[in-house]
Amino acid sequence: MQPPRPTTLALALSLALIAPIVMAQQAGDIGGEPAPQQNNQSAQTLPTITVEGKRTGYPWWKYAKAKLKYQMPEVSGAEITVTKKTTVTHLDLQPTVVGNNLQELFARSPGVLVSQQPTPTQFNFSYRGLGNPQESEYVLVMQDGIPLESDWIGFPTLYAMPFSQSIAEIQLIRGGSSLLYGPEPAPVINMVSKRPTPGTPLHAGTEQVIGDHGLYSTYNVLEGSAGKWTYRLDAGYVRSDGTRQNAQSQDRQADLYVEYRPDDKQYTWLDVHAIDTDSGDPGRMSQPQWLADPSVTPTPWNRDWVDRYQVVLGHQQEWDNGWLFIGKLWAAYQAQDSRAANGAPAPELAPQPPPSSTTLSNEQYRTAGVDLRVRKSWGQGNAFTAGTVLFHGNDPWREWTDTDLYVDRYDRSGVPRLRQKRQSDYSAVFAENVFRLPYEIHIVPSIRLEKERVAVDETVKPPFLSRPLIDTSVSRTVPLFGLGIGNDFGAGNETYFNVSKGWRPVRYLDIGSPFANVVPGNAPNPQTAISWEAGVHGVPLTGLYYDVSLFWINFRNRIEAQHINATDVIEVNTGDTRNRGLEGQINYDFFAPTALATRGEHLETFLSLSLLNARFTNSIIPGQVGKIPAYAPRYLAKAGITWRVEQRIKVSLTAVSSAAQYWQDSDAPLGSGVTFIPAKIPAYTVTDIAADWQVTPWLKLLGGISNLANRRYYNRVWQTGLEPAYGRTWYTGFQLKM
Repeated sequence: MQPPRPTTLALALSLALIAPIVMAQQAGDIGGEPAPQQNNQSAQTLPTITVEGKRTGYPWWKYAKAKLKYQMPEVSGAEITVTKKTTVTHLDLQPTVVGNNLQELFARSPGVLVSQQPTPTQFNFSYRGLGNPQESEYVLVMQDGIPLESDWIGFPTLYAMPFSQSIAEIQLIRGGSSLLYGPEPAPVINMVSKRPTPGTPLHAGTEQVIGDHGLYSTYNVLEGSAGKWTYRLDAGYVRSDGTRQNAQSQDRQADLYVEYRPDDKQYTWLDVHAIDTDSGDPGRMSQPQWLADPSVTPTPWNRDWVDRYQVVLGHQQEWDNGWLFIGKLWAAYQAQDSRAANGAPAPELAPQPPPSSTTLSNEQYRTAGVDLRVRKSWGQGNAFTAGTVLFHGNDPWREWTDTDLYVDRYDRSGVPRLRQKRQSDYSAVFAENVFRLPYEIHIVPSIRLEKERVAVDETVKPPFLSRPLIDTSVSRTVPLFGLGIGNDFGAGNETYFNVSKGWRPVRYLDIGSPFANVVPGNAPNPQTAISWEAGVHGVPLTGLYYDVSLFWINFRNRIEAQHINATDVIEVNTGDTRNRGLEGQINYDFFAPTALATRGEHLETFLSLSLLNARFTNSIIPGQVGKIPAYAPRYLAKAGITWRVEQRIKVSLTAVSSAAQYWQDSDAPLGSGVTFIPAKIPAYTVTDIAADWQVTPWLKLLGGISNLANRRYYNRVWQTGLEPAYGRTWYTGFQLKM
């Protein structure tokens, strides 16, 4: 099904809205003068050459620099992002985000839906209705260009997140993101770590925060440089009691960065990241339970643990004639453990006996990869990039049944319930080029060839299954293509168009689901997405930035379960969806055109709006065509205002508002009576306020209130129930620099 033609019309309308503002400030073109004629001794007359320059009243470098406050550079290192829709959030321009409050952290990222889970062992994002946000399976989340997923290919779930205090900026890349980095369909969320610049003097800092529900947070930094060496060491700890029994959590993190720079053309770095999190799991509840008492705890005995350790070795080098090389080699180990027993359906209404057993689960992910890229700058602003990525995962999964509801994480005395060996392999080669043409037109063709292999070898299966043990592997090759076209016009404005292919790999669960009678030998194909996007962005006025686009995504081959008898199922590629809409943002600094900006004072406001129309267009499930996919709200709006005086104060008020949304693709409720869960997650609007006050050069005070209006809501639902979001919470603390 082809996208409609109105994209061109809507783009023209968008330009028409912006053009009067731009024209109001334009003074007129100043053309070049004819070159003087030069005659040789034979009196030969050379042809006249007319040289046309840029408008002398419009410094184009200024507009390019101004746009970098909100979007990525057109060529970022060895990556081409021009004609791809990008948004950048610079965290130093907003108050400190405490306790990894994801709603605040992504308040300036248009269209990113945060499905909130108060316990910090799973992180749930979705975008434009492309898949359930459970553990961010349809979004590629990276740190410094390296995937944070448990296993990038076989099990792309997000169980670990770096502290926000260690992040410098958040990059959000839409169309063409798979061509830059690989699977998932869209987008890429890349968190760029803080790095000291060469020559930084040795200094240290500490942050100490307390808050509601027993919150205590500390974050400590030591960084500096010595000669050709630059280094940064940070360590943090966050604990909280949560809002329910068995919701206590602890999160410990540490990072080490060491850089050696022999000259200004090259440097080598070492990155080490460690995350250690454990949290109680109070369980999910039905809507009647939530209405009666949102603090109810159906599972007071369940608990989760996550450890993740990653080492990265990188090198960047520039050569003459515009060549640049960036290489990264990484290895990671992640252990996920959980203790899970069934909860009582309504413990607050009638006392229930505890369950007779619990399941202890241990998943390990031993992954490694290499990412090599080169860039060649050529001609007048052209650039060519190419590279390769290799990845391997070795990910065993084991489970035991135990009668001790509080069995220790490392106890292996229970009855074996599941044992699987799982492996994934992935390789890719890719190339892109940006061609600069006359009339400020640029074209970016892209190509990427990817190959995946996943394998599952099962030796123990749950006793309630009738299928045979699984011993299977699947290989898939996926070619990706993309084309971007853009045009610079006026004073700092640019149109962009991008059509590109993305994909979601075949996972372990698709070929070897451990808890269903999935018939072996019927592995599905990868799910693919064709994304079309056309828009315009720019800085037509001092302090004003805008970005508005129309998008259309055909998401094909969605995996569905087809029952072939009363107990057995096969996984088939029979689900297609069409996701289309509008996404726009506007940022304006009221003080930018005034003398206040020269003194470092800013009053910045932002508004983003994502309008979404998503429907199933094909399905083997009767009656599914025409239904709305899960987590596809009709609108998602984000807004805020920040008063910032450089080196003195930052005060920010932000709001996130979402329309009602279905939580499962069937658009149907679940259960009845005390177990009832309605079909839709209700609409909600949440506001937060936060402030930093630099009292002295060495002392900063912090404070904030989340969910300022104490909105009672939830936006995370699963088959086992809903999870209530936090009510109003506060924090206060300080930072010391030495």
